[in-house]
Amino acid sequence: MAEKSCVKRLQKEYRALCKEPVSHVVARPSPNDILEWHYVLEGSEGTPFAGGYYYGKIKFPPEYPYKPPGISMTTPNGRFMTQKKICLSMSDFHPESWNPMWSVSSILTGLLSFMMDNSPTTGSVTTTTKEKQRLAKASLSFNCKNATFRKMFPEYVEKYNQQLSEQSLSEQGSPAPSQEDSRHLLDKVGNSMREDLKRVETPKDTRKNRRQSFPTWMLLLLVSIFGIVMALPLLQL
Repeated sequence: MAEKSCVKRLQKEYRALCKEPVSHVVARPSPNDILEWHYVLEGSEGTPFAGGYYYGKIKFPPEYPYKPPGISMTTPNGRFMTQKKICLSMSDFHPESWNPMWSVSSILTGLLSFMMDNSPTTGSVTTTTKEKQRLAKASLSFNCKNATFRKMFPEYVEKYNQQLSEQSLSEQGSPAPSQEDSRHLLDKVGNSMREDLKRVETPKDTRKNRRQSFPTWMLLLLVSIFGIVMALPLLQL
């Protein structure tokens, strides 16, 4: 059971975090146990962790702030082992270096800074930049499969759902045509225009051919009829 001073201290630190949030850090105590805190570190731009969301836990001893907490990370990240305690000067790996003046915000700021470093320590792993980038891209999806994460950080779940929605809309859109497709389209339009010109010119040619092929006997018949009509007045005389 946590000591009264421990509970009071952690409550004070949580109010301070809510009032003045720390960049790239979100942390909240468990609703059922103030000694268990859950955090999310956001990868800094210009690092292999950019775009990543790293979920983990801090376990405070009942004697806090006079004894240091244990720190672990749940999200695969390429820097620390998951579900294993991380060795830091601010963790229970080094109680001799612990300073009671340190707070949750300073602990997580130190963890984020150490994460961007390559110094080996207990609980760390060595991976390539490409692997870290791959894990960063998959981090939010991985976290949202965790029921506790969804309960503690609904804003990140909403962010993930928004990403899925945007990705779905992007996949439904038509891709931009390639240069080869554009050439085919221009050729098709050109052929269509030539066909239209042929259809416009054809009736004129047909009428011309019809005029040229007007029957001779029909012409003689018309001349004869015209002559008879002109001769009728003379016959009446």
